[in-house]
Amino acid sequence: MDIKAKVEQIVKKLQSDPKVMEKFTKDPVSAVEELVGIDLPNDQIDKVVDLVKAKLNLDKAGDLLGGLGKMFGK
Repeated sequence: MDIKAKVEQIVKKLQSDPKVMEKFTKDPVSAVEELVGIDLPNDQIDKVVDLVKAKLNLDKAGDLLGGLGKMFGK
């Protein structure tokens, strides 16, 4: 399994579906397992959850920085 591709796929699904994002917010492990469709060992699923959270935070930071750039005409 290509972890990076799965993380990208999960992030896209979370960003496009508020209900899935809500489930991820409440129970990230269960949401990721459901999205991946595989029951992974806890240590692996925790790593995937951490990667998804990091990617979501980076995307939010990028959106915020892009908005700041627009404020300053860049």
